[in-house]
Amino acid sequence: MIKKLNRRQFIRGMTAAGIVLQIPGTVLGLFPSKTKAIKAGIITDLHHDLIPTGEERLQAFLAHAKKNQADLIMQMGDFALPKDSNKFLIDQFNNAHPVALHVIGNHDTDSGHTKAQCLEYFKMPARYYTREVNGVCFIVLDGNDKGSPTHKGGYPAYINDEQKLWLQQQLKEINKPVVIVSHQPLAGEYAVDNAAEIQDLLSTYSEKILLAINGHTHIDCQLFIKNINYVHINSASYFWVGSEYKHDSYPPEIHQKYKWLSSTCPYKDPLFTMLTIDPEAGIMHIEGRKSTWVGQSPEQLKYGAQPGIKPGKEIVPFIRKRKISCA
Repeated sequence: MIKKLNRRQFIRGMTAAGIVLQIPGTVLGLFPSKTKAIKAGIITDLHHDLIPTGEERLQAFLAHAKKNQADLIMQMGDFALPKDSNKFLIDQFNNAHPVALHVIGNHDTDSGHTKAQCLEYFKMPARYYTREVNGVCFIVLDGNDKGSPTHKGGYPAYINDEQKLWLQQQLKEINKPVVIVSHQPLAGEYAVDNAAEIQDLLSTYSEKILLAINGHTHIDCQLFIKNINYVHINSASYFWVGSEYKHDSYPPEIHQKYKWLSSTCPYKDPLFTMLTIDPEAGIMHIEGRKSTWVGQSPEQLKYGAQPGIKPGKEIVPFIRKRKISCA
């Protein structure tokens, strides 16, 4: 079917179906001819230590990635505390694929755990790093830097000068297509404190950047800013509503074991996605995946704590198939 259409017709038809990101022409030119499609299995915000179904959700993701012959798998933070009791789960991820990438989330250092422990248990090369997979460079950032001049309390969310300089150097030297990966978003709700500065930097190298993806927010959202697509990937497990909206979604004995669970609206099924970059067709797919709420939904709880995100719009128990124009 694809071979009978020219590229413009194919892009137009697929975009109408709402499932495609078009690769910008400048980035497309960085791929060698006849490059095969690259598939990245992505899961984020599993929060294994907070929920009773972490292992089952991870196993569903790993089975899906294997079935679809992913070229890499990646978890984008808030995965599991780096400690001996979680080693079995972390090893499941690390041993599931030759290319298993990690991002450090803000909750991965809860309860006194450290970034050094994350690097050890997750087998990460550094807290921020670049990994090339089949001609695409994944630049992984650490959005947990301290030192923000506008920090207002809570977990730090910042890209410090040292890391920013490293990022600039990477973008300057790399002459291949790039995917920017972070836990905290670089645009939109809950973005790092110096998001505008980072957006300006990325826009300078937009001819190399396919898109920027993040976790952290537990929402489904896409933004297009200064020629860069920013996509928030939804949590594998739940949306956090906080203590003001505490309620029981599971039997009492489960809530007794998992004390923070009552501050969440869990998803019945695990959410994750497959990002497929297909230079021959000139498109990127973000796979959709649907679930339903366990117990009361944010709408039923009349959740409205964050004015920039709304139940039924960004707060949903699914990952949308995307219709995004990069023109």
